[in-house]
Amino acid sequence: MTGLLELREKIKIFYSKYEVFILPVVKFLLAFVVLNTLNGQLGYMTQLDNIAIVLIAALVCSFLPVGGIIFFAVVFSLLHMYALSMEVALVGGCMYLLMFLLFFRFSPKESLVVVLTPILFVLKIPYIMPVAMGLLGTPASMVSVGCGVAVYYLMITISTNAPTINTMGTDEISAKLRLLIDGILNDKAMLVMITAFAITVMVVYLIRRMSVDYSWTIAVIAGAMINMLILLLGDLLYDTNISVVGVIIGAVVAVFAGKVIEFFRLCLDYSRTEKVQFEDDEYYYYVKAVPKMSVAAPTKTVKKINEQKRTSMQQMRSGGTVRRTVSSSGTGSSRSVTTERTGTGRSTTQRGQTAYTRRNDYSGSGRSVTINSNNMTTDRDTDDYEELF
Repeated sequence: MTGLLELREKIKIFYSKYEVFILPVVKFLLAFVVLNTLNGQLGYMTQLDNIAIVLIAALVCSFLPVGGIIFFAVVFSLLHMYALSMEVALVGGCMYLLMFLLFFRFSPKESLVVVLTPILFVLKIPYIMPVAMGLLGTPASMVSVGCGVAVYYLMITISTNAPTINTMGTDEISAKLRLLIDGILNDKAMLVMITAFAITVMVVYLIRRMSVDYSWTIAVIAGAMINMLILLLGDLLYDTNISVVGVIIGAVVAVFAGKVIEFFRLCLDYSRTEKVQFEDDEYYYYVKAVPKMSVAAPTKTVKKINEQKRTSMQQMRSGGTVRRTVSSSGTGSSRSVTTERTGTGRSTTQRGQTAYTRRNDYSGSGRSVTINSNNMTTDRDTDDYEELF
């Protein structure tokens, strides 16, 4: 667990350090995936179904706020609908306008959910979105997830009825409108999916707000189970043709994604839970404190060794000679101390009669100390000193 916590801290530090470069790259990739998905699902305007156009639009989105991705996605989808039929573009435009008036004006921060939900549907893992928004969002996230589901089924309805619309004449405007509106309103699979996702968001949100231990884990598992149960029940009642295996696999993937979100968002150490009670003049408080799991990212300190100093020291030890002289003078006396380090050679010991000089040299690496005294009146100044190494 410590290794995972260290990895999390490293990722956070890396993101905070290079956020200026990471965000444009993420927005570019997201815009590229969204626009390519629209071209694959609709693709009625051949001029837009071009990789160069998609790359240019994605590059522009990388320098714009997140709302720029939504704007380009709406423009691309409406142009594809208009290439199919003006009536289809009219229905799509009215649906987008309704979403803007009811939702985007009040919750612009969650507008990206409307774009990501159809992408997850295409990837066959849409069950991640209600669990994730229950953990990170608010009860208003039910509306954003529901709008994303409606956008995906709008594209499915248009793709399904496109051959019929192409066979109709230009004067059959009412028939085209009726075909599309009836196809959207009578889509039982869309209604079941919106209901299941909305209930899942609310259940996950309510459970993860509780003060019980491991509330986030319980919320993730409960939300995935309830979502799977509602979808299977809706399939039995309305024959929505939902894949049972796909729902089960999607629930497992949703639990895994929820645990990843919990690890990065709120990883708690319930073994060190503390319960505190205190009061003031008006209230009595019951507080439950649960510490977060955290570990400091390891830091490395590199010391640079000066090779020049190291080489000189080696030469000194191998055969060089270092001489250091310290002289001192006082009233009536003076003394000089000479310290000499020799690498090789041997000399005999000499004792001077006048200067009282004593020198000891040793073979190999050693040090000789010479003490000279110019005043011979006191015995203390004429003592011999010897330092052996």
